[in-house]
Amino acid sequence: MRWAVLAAVAVLLVLPAGLSSYATTLFVLIFFYAFLGQAWNIVGGYAGQLSIGHAAFVGVGGYTAAILARDAGLTPWIGMFVGGVAAAALGAVIGYLGFRFELRGFYFALLTVAFAEIARIVAANVERTGGAPGLYITFTGDPRDFQFASNRPHYYVALALMLLATAIAAAIERRRFGVYLTAIKDDEAASEALGVPSFKYKMLAIVVSAFLTGMGGTFYAFFFLSLQPNTVFGIPFSVDITLRAIVGGSGTLLGPILGSFLLTPLAELSRTYFATGRWTGAHLIVYGLLLIVVVLFLPQGVYPFLRRRLRAVTRSERGAMGS
Repeated sequence: MRWAVLAAVAVLLVLPAGLSSYATTLFVLIFFYAFLGQAWNIVGGYAGQLSIGHAAFVGVGGYTAAILARDAGLTPWIGMFVGGVAAAALGAVIGYLGFRFELRGFYFALLTVAFAEIARIVAANVERTGGAPGLYITFTGDPRDFQFASNRPHYYVALALMLLATAIAAAIERRRFGVYLTAIKDDEAASEALGVPSFKYKMLAIVVSAFLTGMGGTFYAFFFLSLQPNTVFGIPFSVDITLRAIVGGSGTLLGPILGSFLLTPLAELSRTYFATGRWTGAHLIVYGLLLIVVVLFLPQGVYPFLRRRLRAVTRSERGAMGS
């Protein structure tokens, strides 16, 4: 498995040389959503705390970096980390309220949605954030401003973000942190009875998740060169982030990546194909049908299914060789 992953990374590193501009942009979006899905996976997959408001962290991180770049001249390469800290602070507030009052399942999900809506309303009514029309970033093409003449640098930055989030998730998974999160997800009461400080580790999970997601907000802002409150803080964006992990396999290391490789091209290509004429909006039907299939037939996600099939094939081959 390790060699397969290294080979895949090597292929991705040289792939842009043979890609068109549109294909490069598509891969940028795949990597970016895989990064966001992996960040969500830390708290939503491993810890089992359902968040439907992760767009709030993207927005806070993006607005923080963009305003600092505009008003203080701070390069987004540093503003990215400042935005991550701001998002982590918001995550700590949400986590404290949710976990201290023992909100679980849909109740915790509603809390995250509420904070995302509060952030949206604030951003839409504050002049410094651009108000309802949003904040627009002037294109300079200067790499110091996180801007590039082509999408190829964005490709490598998005790939690096995806690999960073995956490396952090892998480190968590292999350590006591990950074991505790899995125990909390499976049975929080039983894990607490065995001495697991669930509040502490859930707080750590949401802070790490929010920090990474906030970093992604800077990439979003300077890739699209704009931030609109209704989009960046909207529930559809949060759902997009969540679905990558759930469809691919939440609580697994490669699930969010596989989910993004499945859903992002489907969403973008179907949106492009049905963009004109009377079929406008039909891409949502295609998107929804795939989700229905996954939920009905692959409830644990695509990656766990593929892993089981691969193991079954490997066992059968070994049995055939032994006989």
